[in-house]
Amino acid sequence: MNEIASSPAQTENKRQRIPKYKDRNRKWAFMFIAANLILFLIFFAWPAVLGIYYSFTDYNGNSATFIGLENYINLFQDESFYKAMSRTFLYTLIGVPFIYCTSLFVSVLLVSKHTKGKTVAKTIFFFPWLISPIVVGVLWRWMFGESFGFVNYIIQLLGGNPLPWSSTGNLAFVVVLFATAWAGTAFNMLIFIGALVSIPKSLYEAADVDGATGWQKFWHITLPSLRSTSFLVVLLATFGLMKEFPMVQSLTEGGPGTDTTFAVQYIYETGFDQMKVGYASAASMVLFVILLVFSLIQFKYAKGGRVE
Repeated sequence: MNEIASSPAQTENKRQRIPKYKDRNRKWAFMFIAANLILFLIFFAWPAVLGIYYSFTDYNGNSATFIGLENYINLFQDESFYKAMSRTFLYTLIGVPFIYCTSLFVSVLLVSKHTKGKTVAKTIFFFPWLISPIVVGVLWRWMFGESFGFVNYIIQLLGGNPLPWSSTGNLAFVVVLFATAWAGTAFNMLIFIGALVSIPKSLYEAADVDGATGWQKFWHITLPSLRSTSFLVVLLATFGLMKEFPMVQSLTEGGPGTDTTFAVQYIYETGFDQMKVGYASAASMVLFVILLVFSLIQFKYAKGGRVE
């Protein structure tokens, strides 16, 4: 009887203690979030606001005078800007499928039961992700240098003529694409492996019973199961290539000429080399709008590529 009589009181005490625990948890949660929020405001939000303001001025590093939409008007009449954006779109259009295919191919091999030495292979393929993009550019510049490159050295040993990797636009563009795929495969490989191992084995077993070939299982089971993951990889790769800067800068410096000068290289050269900070800010705002469109697409098709 005493236990029965005391149970309502105990319940009431517990109810009184719950808000205290909730308040305490909220305080700790706010403390953990506050540090990231402060850093975000200082290093992301505030520079973004300054960029928007400078895009309407003729700021050159010393003084800023409001000029309205003049930077944007001149920007959309600038052939160099259109060339940089067209090269960026071409780089993204070719690079994204290239990265997707290489990442998926490596991932399928690493989860296959017929592959041996998976642990060593995973370490080797993941190694590029541990290297700074600047170091990646330097490594590939050393490999494909015209007079000192390792690749031309091998070509000469085989009796061929060295190729002008850094002085021919198309060859330099190809080198950038291969360096991008080499550096970007590791991260996407981890995403694909996580998705591949989660596919139910019963689907493949049922396909084996029906006499399906390896290609049929890949086309009708693996790819459909990776639809949402594939969409994520494509979007992340698109964002990465549209904003690519350190690797390309250290590899080709935008050359030869402007053949590998992409949007961010154009913004960097305009803002820091020519000290047209306001004009470069306008170009960065245009790039921001383009990336924002891709972000909206990501939110719209977040669940398996289907409209919510």
